[in-house]
Amino acid sequence: MWTNESRSLPDWIEDAYEILVSTAGGKEAEISRDQAHDLLLDHDAFPSEPADADYAIERLLDSGWLYEVDGSLRITYPDR
Repeated sequence: MWTNESRSLPDWIEDAYEILVSTAGGKEAEISRDQAHDLLLDHDAFPSEPADADYAIERLLDSGWLYEVDGSLRITYPDR
């Protein structure tokens, strides 16, 4: 059955978002994919596999939690 509710991401990908929010430097921060990748892999709470970082970044982009402008990633801050 179709639902109007947005699909949630797996907890570990939501954790990746929180890691990027807390380490990227605020709402105006722009980071490269390589920087986002390194921030995730350097964080103790994130899996240490590079493929996991790539996957998390792609899912965050696909879901609108991150967006890309001119090769830089920006964080979407939902109104909560």
